[in-house]
Amino acid sequence: MIIERAEVIVTSPNRNFVTLRLQTDEGHVGLGDATLNGREMAVVAYLKDHVVPLLLGLDAHKIEDTWQFLYRSSYWRRGPVTMAAIAAVDMALWDIKGKAANMPVYQLLGGASRTGLMAYGHASGVDTEQLFDSIRQHQELGYRSVRVQTGVPGLKAIYGIAAQSMLDGGEERYDHEPARRGPKPAEEDWDTQKYMRHLPTVFEAVRNEFGPDLPLLHDGHHRMTPIQAAKLGKSLEPYDLFWLEDCTPAENQDALRLVRQHTITPLAIGEIFNTIWDIQGLISEQLIDYVRTASTHFGGISPLKKVMDFAAQYQIKSGCHGPTDISPVGFAAQLHVGLAIHNFGIQEYMQHGTRTNEVFQQSMTFENGLLHPGDQPGLGVELDVDGAGKYPYEQAYLPFNRLSDGTVHDW
Repeated sequence: MIIERAEVIVTSPNRNFVTLRLQTDEGHVGLGDATLNGREMAVVAYLKDHVVPLLLGLDAHKIEDTWQFLYRSSYWRRGPVTMAAIAAVDMALWDIKGKAANMPVYQLLGGASRTGLMAYGHASGVDTEQLFDSIRQHQELGYRSVRVQTGVPGLKAIYGIAAQSMLDGGEERYDHEPARRGPKPAEEDWDTQKYMRHLPTVFEAVRNEFGPDLPLLHDGHHRMTPIQAAKLGKSLEPYDLFWLEDCTPAENQDALRLVRQHTITPLAIGEIFNTIWDIQGLISEQLIDYVRTASTHFGGISPLKKVMDFAAQYQIKSGCHGPTDISPVGFAAQLHVGLAIHNFGIQEYMQHGTRTNEVFQQSMTFENGLLHPGDQPGLGVELDVDGAGKYPYEQAYLPFNRLSDGTVHDW
Protein backbone atom coordinates (compact mmCIF):
# COMPACT_ATOMS: atom_id res chain seq x y z
CA MET A 1 0.00 0.00 0.00
CA ILE A 2 1.92 2.99 -1.35
CA ILE A 3 1.53 6.68 -0.50
CA GLU A 4 0.81 8.33 -3.81
CA ARG A 5 -0.48 11.74 -2.74
CA ALA A 6 0.24 14.10 0.14
CA GLU A 7 -1.19 17.58 0.68
CA VAL A 8 -1.07 20.13 3.45
CA ILE A 9 -4.36 21.90 4.17
CA VAL A 10 -4.56 25.09 6.23
CA THR A 11 -7.97 26.22 7.40
CA SER A 12 -9.32 28.67 9.97
CA PRO A 13 -13.00 27.93 10.72
CA ASN A 14 -12.88 29.02 14.38
CA ARG A 15 -9.06 29.14 14.65
CA ASN A 16 -6.09 28.05 12.51
CA PHE A 17 -5.43 24.36 11.86
CA VAL A 18 -2.80 22.56 9.79
CA THR A 19 -3.82 19.14 8.46
CA LEU A 20 -1.78 16.62 6.49
CA ARG A 21 -3.85 14.49 4.11
CA LEU A 22 -2.26 11.31 2.75
CA GLN A 23 -3.78 9.06 0.08
CA THR A 24 -2.63 5.59 -0.97
CA ASP A 25 -2.78 3.74 -4.26
CA GLU A 26 -5.60 1.64 -2.77
CA GLY A 27 -7.69 4.75 -2.12
CA HIS A 28 -7.31 4.98 1.65
CA VAL A 29 -7.07 8.52 3.03
CA GLY A 30 -5.39 9.38 6.33
CA LEU A 31 -5.40 12.65 8.28
CA GLY A 32 -2.81 14.07 10.66
CA ASP A 33 -2.77 17.21 12.82
CA ALA A 34 0.26 19.53 12.51
CA THR A 35 -1.16 22.62 14.22
CA LEU A 36 1.36 24.72 16.16
CA ASN A 37 -0.50 27.59 17.80
CA GLY A 38 0.92 30.93 16.65
CA ARG A 39 3.60 29.33 14.44
CA GLU A 40 1.39 27.34 12.08
CA MET A 41 3.03 28.39 8.82
CA ALA A 42 6.45 27.25 10.00
CA VAL A 43 5.13 23.69 10.13
CA VAL A 44 3.38 24.14 6.78
CA ALA A 45 6.70 25.02 5.14
CA TYR A 46 8.48 22.15 6.92
CA LEU A 47 5.90 19.69 5.64
CA LYS A 48 5.54 21.02 2.10
CA ASP A 49 9.19 21.70 1.41
CA HIS A 50 10.93 18.92 3.32
CA VAL A 51 8.59 16.07 4.34
CA VAL A 52 6.00 15.59 1.61
CA PRO A 53 8.63 14.89 -1.08
CA LEU A 54 10.01 12.09 1.13
CA LEU A 55 6.63 10.43 1.66
CA LEU A 56 5.62 9.78 -1.91
CA GLY A 57 6.29 6.16 -2.84
CA LEU A 58 6.68 4.92 0.76
CA ASP A 59 4.82 1.90 2.10
CA ALA A 60 1.99 3.31 4.23
CA HIS A 61 2.04 0.22 6.45
CA LYS A 62 5.53 1.01 7.77
CA ILE A 63 4.56 3.42 10.53
CA GLU A 64 7.50 2.87 12.90
CA ASP A 65 10.07 2.83 10.12
CA THR A 66 8.70 6.06 8.63
CA TRP A 67 8.70 7.74 12.04
CA GLN A 68 12.33 6.80 12.68
CA PHE A 69 13.30 7.86 9.16
CA LEU A 70 11.77 11.33 9.53
CA TYR A 71 13.23 11.80 13.03
CA ARG A 72 16.76 10.53 12.39
CA SER A 73 17.40 11.46 8.77
CA SER A 74 16.95 15.20 9.34
CA TYR A 75 19.89 15.23 11.80
CA TRP A 76 18.42 18.43 13.37
CA ARG A 77 16.10 16.58 15.71
CA ARG A 78 13.37 17.53 18.13
CA GLY A 79 11.70 20.91 18.54
CA PRO A 80 8.01 21.77 18.11
CA VAL A 81 8.11 22.38 14.35
CA THR A 82 9.85 19.10 13.52
CA MET A 83 7.79 17.03 15.94
CA ALA A 84 4.45 18.53 14.85
CA ALA A 85 5.31 17.63 11.25
CA ILE A 86 6.29 14.08 12.21
CA ALA A 87 3.14 13.82 14.34
CA ALA A 88 0.95 14.60 11.35
CA VAL A 89 2.57 11.85 9.30
CA ASP A 90 2.32 9.34 12.15
CA MET A 91 -1.38 10.06 12.79
CA ALA A 92 -2.22 9.87 9.09
CA LEU A 93 -0.50 6.49 8.77
CA TRP A 94 -2.36 5.11 11.80
CA ASP A 95 -5.58 6.45 10.27
CA ILE A 96 -4.81 4.65 7.03
CA LYS A 97 -3.87 1.41 8.79
CA GLY A 98 -7.12 1.46 10.74
CA LYS A 99 -9.15 1.98 7.58
CA ALA A 100 -7.25 -0.79 5.78
CA ALA A 101 -7.93 -3.13 8.71
CA ASN A 102 -11.54 -1.87 9.04
CA MET A 103 -10.91 -1.19 12.73
CA PRO A 104 -10.70 1.90 14.96
CA VAL A 105 -7.12 2.76 15.92
CA TYR A 106 -7.61 1.91 19.59
CA GLN A 107 -8.24 -1.71 18.60
CA LEU A 108 -4.87 -1.77 16.83
CA LEU A 109 -3.26 -0.44 20.03
CA GLY A 110 -4.53 -3.39 22.07
CA GLY A 111 -8.22 -2.67 22.50
CA ALA A 112 -10.17 -0.65 25.04
CA SER A 113 -9.09 -0.62 28.69
CA ARG A 114 -12.20 1.33 29.76
CA THR A 115 -15.63 2.35 28.53
CA GLY A 116 -14.77 6.05 28.20
CA LEU A 117 -12.33 8.78 29.14
CA MET A 118 -13.06 11.16 32.03
CA ALA A 119 -12.85 14.73 30.72
CA TYR A 120 -12.37 18.07 32.40
CA GLY A 121 -13.58 21.42 31.13
CA HIS A 122 -12.36 25.00 31.53
CA ALA A 123 -14.39 26.90 34.11
CA SER A 124 -13.31 30.50 34.63
CA GLY A 125 -14.43 33.93 35.69
CA VAL A 126 -13.13 37.43 36.27
CA ASP A 127 -14.64 37.22 39.77
CA THR A 128 -16.07 34.53 42.07
CA GLU A 129 -19.67 34.99 40.98
CA GLN A 130 -18.79 34.57 37.31
CA LEU A 131 -16.56 31.58 38.15
CA PHE A 132 -19.39 29.84 40.03
CA ASP A 133 -21.70 30.38 37.03
CA SER A 134 -19.08 28.87 34.74
CA ILE A 135 -18.64 25.80 36.95
CA ARG A 136 -22.41 25.24 36.98
CA GLN A 137 -22.56 25.61 33.18
CA HIS A 138 -19.86 22.97 32.78
CA GLN A 139 -21.69 20.62 35.12
CA GLU A 140 -24.85 21.11 33.05
CA LEU A 141 -22.85 20.17 29.94
CA GLY A 142 -21.92 16.90 31.64
CA TYR A 143 -18.41 17.60 32.93
CA ARG A 144 -17.55 15.77 36.14
CA SER A 145 -14.24 17.61 36.59
CA VAL A 146 -13.33 21.25 36.02
CA ARG A 147 -10.22 23.36 35.70
CA VAL A 148 -10.56 26.56 37.72
CA GLN A 149 -8.98 29.78 36.39
CA THR A 150 -9.75 33.12 37.98
CA GLY A 151 -9.23 36.82 37.64
CA VAL A 152 -6.86 38.50 40.09
CA PRO A 153 -7.72 41.88 41.64
CA GLY A 154 -5.46 44.58 40.23
CA LEU A 155 -4.61 42.71 37.00
CA LYS A 156 -6.43 43.50 33.77
CA ALA A 157 -6.04 40.22 31.84
CA ILE A 158 -5.32 36.73 33.14
CA TYR A 159 -4.63 33.53 31.22
CA GLY A 160 -7.56 31.13 30.98
CA ILE A 161 -10.47 33.54 31.47
CA ALA A 162 -12.89 32.84 28.63
CA ALA A 163 -14.91 36.02 29.17
CA GLN A 164 -11.86 38.14 28.38
CA SER A 165 -12.23 37.33 24.69
CA MET A 166 -15.10 39.81 24.70
CA LEU A 167 -13.34 42.46 26.78
CA ASP A 168 -10.95 43.68 24.09
CA GLY A 169 -13.65 44.51 21.55
CA GLY A 170 -14.17 41.03 20.14
CA GLU A 171 -17.73 40.07 19.22
CA GLU A 172 -17.09 36.42 18.45
CA ARG A 173 -15.21 33.82 20.44
CA TYR A 174 -11.96 32.48 19.04
CA ASP A 175 -12.77 29.09 20.53
CA HIS A 176 -11.95 30.75 23.87
CA GLU A 177 -8.31 30.55 22.90
CA PRO A 178 -5.95 33.20 24.21
CA ALA A 179 -4.56 33.47 20.68
CA ARG A 180 -5.86 36.60 18.97
CA ARG A 181 -6.02 37.32 15.29
CA GLY A 182 -3.92 40.25 14.20
CA PRO A 183 -0.41 41.32 13.14
CA LYS A 184 1.12 41.52 16.65
CA PRO A 185 0.71 39.61 19.94
CA ALA A 186 -1.37 41.23 22.67
CA GLU A 187 0.45 42.43 25.81
CA GLU A 188 -0.91 41.38 29.21
CA ASP A 189 0.12 42.30 32.74
CA TRP A 190 1.24 39.99 35.52
CA ASP A 191 2.09 39.99 39.23
CA THR A 192 2.98 36.62 40.76
CA GLN A 193 2.60 37.73 44.37
CA LYS A 194 -0.94 39.06 43.84
CA TYR A 195 -1.83 35.82 42.09
CA MET A 196 -0.40 33.63 44.87
CA ARG A 197 -2.19 35.58 47.59
CA HIS A 198 -5.54 35.49 45.79
CA LEU A 199 -5.70 31.95 44.42
CA PRO A 200 -6.11 30.02 47.71
CA THR A 201 -9.07 32.22 48.65
CA VAL A 202 -10.73 31.31 45.35
CA PHE A 203 -10.33 27.58 45.90
CA GLU A 204 -11.64 27.95 49.43
CA ALA A 205 -14.75 29.63 48.04
CA VAL A 206 -15.19 26.98 45.34
CA ARG A 207 -14.90 24.14 47.85
CA ASN A 208 -17.39 25.84 50.18
CA GLU A 209 -19.84 26.23 47.30
CA PHE A 210 -19.43 22.91 45.46
CA GLY A 211 -18.24 20.54 48.19
CA PRO A 212 -15.34 18.12 48.48
CA ASP A 213 -16.21 15.63 45.71
CA LEU A 214 -15.84 17.76 42.57
CA PRO A 215 -12.35 17.21 41.07
CA LEU A 216 -10.69 20.63 40.68
CA LEU A 217 -7.63 21.42 38.55
CA HIS A 218 -5.57 24.57 38.06
CA ASP A 219 -3.01 25.71 35.47
CA GLY A 220 -0.11 27.89 36.67
CA HIS A 221 1.08 28.24 33.05
CA HIS A 222 4.82 28.25 33.81
CA ARG A 223 4.71 31.58 35.65
CA MET A 224 6.32 30.75 39.00
CA THR A 225 9.86 30.11 40.14
CA PRO A 226 10.38 26.69 41.75
CA ILE A 227 10.14 28.04 45.31
CA GLN A 228 7.04 30.07 44.43
CA ALA A 229 5.49 26.94 42.91
CA ALA A 230 6.32 24.96 46.04
CA LYS A 231 4.71 27.63 48.21
CA LEU A 232 1.56 27.71 46.07
CA GLY A 233 1.26 23.92 46.02
CA LYS A 234 1.52 23.91 49.81
CA SER A 235 -1.10 26.63 50.21
CA LEU A 236 -3.54 24.72 47.97
CA GLU A 237 -3.25 21.43 49.83
CA PRO A 238 -6.37 22.03 52.01
CA TYR A 239 -8.51 22.18 48.84
CA ASP A 240 -7.48 18.74 47.50
CA LEU A 241 -6.66 19.62 43.87
CA PHE A 242 -6.73 16.86 41.27
CA TRP A 243 -3.57 18.53 39.97
CA LEU A 244 -1.56 21.74 39.74
CA GLU A 245 -0.44 22.09 36.14
CA ASP A 246 2.74 23.71 34.78
CA CYS A 247 3.59 25.31 38.10
CA THR A 248 7.08 26.32 36.90
CA PRO A 249 9.00 26.18 33.60
CA ALA A 250 10.18 22.56 33.52
CA GLU A 251 12.93 22.71 30.93
CA ASN A 252 15.13 22.50 34.02
CA GLN A 253 13.83 19.19 35.30
CA ASP A 254 15.62 19.60 38.65
CA ALA A 255 13.23 22.48 39.41
CA LEU A 256 10.45 19.99 40.03
CA ARG A 257 12.57 18.26 42.67
CA LEU A 258 12.33 21.35 44.87
CA VAL A 259 8.58 21.65 44.31
CA ARG A 260 8.09 17.96 45.14
CA GLN A 261 10.00 18.32 48.40
CA HIS A 262 7.58 20.91 49.74
CA THR A 263 4.08 19.91 48.61
CA ILE A 264 1.89 16.85 48.15
CA THR A 265 -0.38 18.63 45.66
CA PRO A 266 -0.29 16.41 42.52
CA LEU A 267 1.73 17.89 39.65
CA ALA A 268 1.05 17.77 35.90
CA ILE A 269 3.69 18.74 33.33
CA GLY A 270 4.48 18.30 29.66
CA GLU A 271 2.26 20.11 27.16
CA ILE A 272 5.17 22.03 25.64
CA PHE A 273 7.50 19.01 25.59
CA ASN A 274 8.28 17.42 22.24
CA THR A 275 10.16 14.17 22.96
CA ILE A 276 10.79 11.66 25.73
CA TRP A 277 14.10 13.40 26.43
CA ASP A 278 12.21 16.44 27.73
CA ILE A 279 10.36 14.45 30.37
CA GLN A 280 12.40 11.31 30.98
CA GLY A 281 13.86 12.38 34.34
CA LEU A 282 10.58 13.77 35.62
CA ILE A 283 9.04 10.34 35.09
CA SER A 284 11.87 8.09 36.25
CA GLU A 285 12.39 10.15 39.42
CA GLN A 286 8.63 10.40 40.02
CA LEU A 287 8.69 14.19 40.22
CA ILE A 288 5.28 14.49 38.56
CA ASP A 289 1.97 12.64 38.69
CA TYR A 290 0.50 13.29 35.23
CA VAL A 291 2.08 13.51 31.77
CA ARG A 292 0.56 16.34 29.71
CA THR A 293 2.22 15.63 26.35
CA ALA A 294 0.00 16.06 23.28
CA SER A 295 0.01 13.76 20.26
CA THR A 296 0.25 16.77 17.94
CA HIS A 297 3.40 18.21 19.52
CA PHE A 298 5.03 14.98 20.66
CA GLY A 299 5.45 13.21 17.32
CA GLY A 300 2.09 11.47 17.06
CA ILE A 301 0.44 8.32 18.35
CA SER A 302 3.54 6.11 18.29
CA PRO A 303 5.71 8.07 20.77
CA LEU A 304 2.68 9.07 22.89
CA LYS A 305 1.87 5.40 23.48
CA LYS A 306 5.53 4.70 24.30
CA VAL A 307 5.90 7.53 26.82
CA MET A 308 2.70 6.49 28.59
CA ASP A 309 3.91 2.89 28.79
CA PHE A 310 7.15 4.21 30.30
CA ALA A 311 5.22 6.36 32.79
CA ALA A 312 3.09 3.39 33.81
CA GLN A 313 6.14 1.77 35.41
CA TYR A 314 6.14 4.62 37.95
CA GLN A 315 2.36 4.78 38.51
CA ILE A 316 2.23 8.07 36.60
CA LYS A 317 -0.89 8.67 34.52
CA SER A 318 -1.85 10.50 31.35
CA GLY A 319 -3.44 13.94 31.19
CA CYS A 320 -3.02 14.93 27.54
CA HIS A 321 -3.18 18.58 26.48
CA GLY A 322 -6.53 19.09 24.77
CA PRO A 323 -7.68 22.68 24.21
CA THR A 324 -8.77 23.98 20.82
CA ASP A 325 -5.21 24.38 19.54
CA ILE A 326 -5.32 20.60 19.09
CA SER A 327 -7.46 19.97 16.00
CA PRO A 328 -10.22 17.33 16.06
CA VAL A 329 -7.74 15.03 14.28
CA GLY A 330 -5.07 15.37 16.95
CA PHE A 331 -7.68 15.13 19.67
CA ALA A 332 -9.04 11.90 18.24
CA ALA A 333 -5.51 10.48 18.15
CA GLN A 334 -5.18 11.12 21.89
CA LEU A 335 -8.54 9.54 22.63
CA HIS A 336 -7.53 6.31 20.90
CA VAL A 337 -4.32 6.17 22.95
CA GLY A 338 -6.16 7.05 26.16
CA LEU A 339 -8.78 4.37 25.62
CA ALA A 340 -6.11 1.70 25.08
CA ILE A 341 -3.49 2.40 27.76
CA HIS A 342 -3.87 1.13 31.31
CA ASN A 343 -2.61 4.30 33.03
CA PHE A 344 -5.09 6.83 31.67
CA GLY A 345 -5.71 9.69 34.10
CA ILE A 346 -7.92 12.42 32.65
CA GLN A 347 -8.41 14.20 29.30
CA GLU A 348 -8.62 17.95 28.85
CA TYR A 349 -11.62 18.70 26.64
CA MET A 350 -12.26 22.17 25.32
CA GLN A 351 -15.12 22.06 22.84
CA HIS A 352 -14.54 23.30 19.32
CA GLY A 353 -16.81 25.81 17.61
CA THR A 354 -19.60 24.93 15.20
CA ARG A 355 -17.65 25.73 12.02
CA THR A 356 -14.71 23.59 13.14
CA ASN A 357 -17.04 20.65 13.77
CA GLU A 358 -18.52 21.08 10.31
CA VAL A 359 -15.12 21.07 8.61
CA PHE A 360 -13.86 18.15 10.73
CA GLN A 361 -16.64 15.55 10.89
CA GLN A 362 -16.11 13.36 13.95
CA SER A 363 -17.36 10.07 15.37
CA MET A 364 -16.29 11.13 18.89
CA THR A 365 -18.93 11.24 21.62
CA PHE A 366 -19.14 12.97 25.01
CA GLU A 367 -21.73 11.46 27.32
CA ASN A 368 -22.04 11.42 31.10
CA GLY A 369 -18.69 13.13 31.45
CA LEU A 370 -16.88 10.52 29.36
CA LEU A 371 -15.26 10.83 25.92
CA HIS A 372 -15.07 8.03 23.36
CA PRO A 373 -13.42 8.21 19.91
CA GLY A 374 -16.11 6.07 18.27
CA ASP A 375 -15.81 2.83 16.33
CA GLN A 376 -15.38 4.05 12.78
CA PRO A 377 -12.28 2.62 11.08
CA GLY A 378 -9.15 4.70 11.61
CA LEU A 379 -9.24 7.84 13.76
CA GLY A 380 -12.91 8.55 13.15
CA VAL A 381 -12.43 12.02 11.64
CA GLU A 382 -13.12 13.06 8.04
CA LEU A 383 -12.11 16.41 6.55
CA ASP A 384 -14.51 18.37 4.37
CA VAL A 385 -11.86 19.71 1.98
CA ASP A 386 -14.25 22.08 0.22
CA GLY A 387 -15.53 23.33 3.56
CA ALA A 388 -11.98 23.87 4.79
CA GLY A 389 -11.29 25.98 1.72
CA LYS A 390 -13.92 28.50 2.79
CA TYR A 391 -11.84 29.55 5.80
CA PRO A 392 -8.36 30.76 4.83
CA TYR A 393 -5.51 31.19 7.30
CA GLU A 394 -5.63 34.29 9.50
CA GLN A 395 -2.48 35.39 11.30
CA ALA A 396 -2.79 35.00 15.06
CA TYR A 397 -0.46 35.14 18.05
CA LEU A 398 -0.59 34.07 21.66
CA PRO A 399 -0.28 36.99 24.12
CA PHE A 400 2.80 37.76 26.20
CA ASN A 401 3.31 39.13 29.72
CA ARG A 402 5.10 42.12 31.20
CA LEU A 403 5.59 42.84 34.88
CA SER A 404 4.75 46.26 36.32
CA ASP A 405 8.33 47.44 35.69
CA GLY A 406 8.13 46.44 32.01
CA THR A 407 10.06 43.14 32.22
CA VAL A 408 8.89 40.43 29.84
CA HIS A 409 7.71 37.48 31.95
CA ASP A 410 6.80 33.86 31.18
CA TRP A 411 3.32 33.75 29.71
